[in-house]
Amino acid sequence: MALPDPALPRRLLLRTAAGLVCAAGTVPALATAAAATDGPGPPSAARRAGLRPQARPRTGSSSANGWPMEKGADIGGAVWSRAVPGTGATVAVRLGAVSTVLVHVISRYHYEVEALGPDDVRGFRAPHGLRGFRTNYASGTAVDIRPGAHPPGATGSLFPAQRAAIADILTECAGVVRWGGRFRTPYEAHFHIDVPPSDERLARLADRIGRRNGTPGQGPGTPALRG
Repeated sequence: MALPDPALPRRLLLRTAAGLVCAAGTVPALATAAAATDGPGPPSAARRAGLRPQARPRTGSSSANGWPMEKGADIGGAVWSRAVPGTGATVAVRLGAVSTVLVHVISRYHYEVEALGPDDVRGFRAPHGLRGFRTNYASGTAVDIRPGAHPPGATGSLFPAQRAAIADILTECAGVVRWGGRFRTPYEAHFHIDVPPSDERLARLADRIGRRNGTPGQGPGTPALRG
């Protein structure tokens, strides 16, 4: 069983302090992360990297959550590497609403749960050998955050306040994102999109996140978006 880091996450301390200031009737100025965007389109990214897009990047099968699985990332399909603001990390995820939501989840995790570095996030995995919820990696709809610190089946590596922050992130996502910490066999590093492509809740959530992250004084590290 992994032991918790004795140092409280810096954002949790800031959130606590912010709550005390608000109780006194003063609104604090909170730091915000830059909005996560898709950046340059995949074709231009591929050209810069000297990549030749595959004619058929999809496998023809769907992951457990109903999304088309891909043969690889950054090869001309729907899965591309995206930067996570403030962390130095990149993660290969599905473009569009999925990317907006998952990068936002990682960014909030960084500011509110525990600080992340360049090697702390993992996204796309090739489909061969994947089963069950793990197939979601192959569709670019799942990520792992610090999988070495929070391996499958392990619990006790997160403080109660950290678990509460994760619960707040999930509340913001309103059923669109599922956390592996609530699996029958816990996997606390894992997050995936829990709705199929046809579910309009994903698009609505991505739109709210995009508008909020594009507004000064809002975004990851500020009170959660609801509704």
